[in-house]
Amino acid sequence: MSADETRAHVARIKQQGYTIMTDVLSADEADALVADLERLERELAVKPARNPFEGQNTVRIYNLLVHGERYQNIATHPRILPIVEGVLDPGCLVSSLSSIAIMPGEVPQSIHADDMLIPIAKPHVPLVCNSMWALTDFTDANGATRIVPGSHTRDNPSYGKTYDTEPAEMTRGSVMVYDGAMWHGGGANTTDARRVGIAMNYCAGFIRQQENQQLGIPRDIARTFSPRLRELVGYGVYNRVIGHINRKNPGKLLD
Repeated sequence: MSADETRAHVARIKQQGYTIMTDVLSADEADALVADLERLERELAVKPARNPFEGQNTVRIYNLLVHGERYQNIATHPRILPIVEGVLDPGCLVSSLSSIAIMPGEVPQSIHADDMLIPIAKPHVPLVCNSMWALTDFTDANGATRIVPGSHTRDNPSYGKTYDTEPAEMTRGSVMVYDGAMWHGGGANTTDARRVGIAMNYCAGFIRQQENQQLGIPRDIARTFSPRLRELVGYGVYNRVIGHINRKNPGKLLD
């Protein structure tokens, strides 16, 4: 992707809070991810969390970076990461990587902002930049993410309140990249099939990650990561200072 295209996507996020890219994954790549997530669900005996936020009929698998190269490639995808770096900066971090399978019968998730737990007055500079990868088609009927365009410049929504939203419909293989301050929530699935996506989330290099990457990823697995992915999960320093160990880059722990 050209630098001009990247800048255009970053500008759309600044203006409306999100952008959508099509054909980031091929149909075969999307299908392979769905099949592997189904395998992990069986082997890890994953069940819906059954709480108001994560859903009653939604299967979520966390810490996906430990489960192989196909997930690691998502974090450093050459069409998506440059957009995230444009919204945050190149010192950004992987905050979390998880799958979200909305099953038939699920109800709408409460509208929220992904950065609303960070106690900083809004509007503020982007602190969180997230992406939703459509491994199946995302439609209004099967639970496409409900969004409030432009809401990233407003204060946080009142959790549990109803808002006017629109579905971020996407074809399989598409990716929505959005400012973590944009109001959104998972949609209701009124069909007889799952809506499967991957949430690849990033945060600024000076913000605590949602998943504890350094403890959640065994060091032997982190050693297999590319240099860029090592930095993204926290084996690096932000602005040459934040995150050091005795004034040394923590990436040396993997040497």
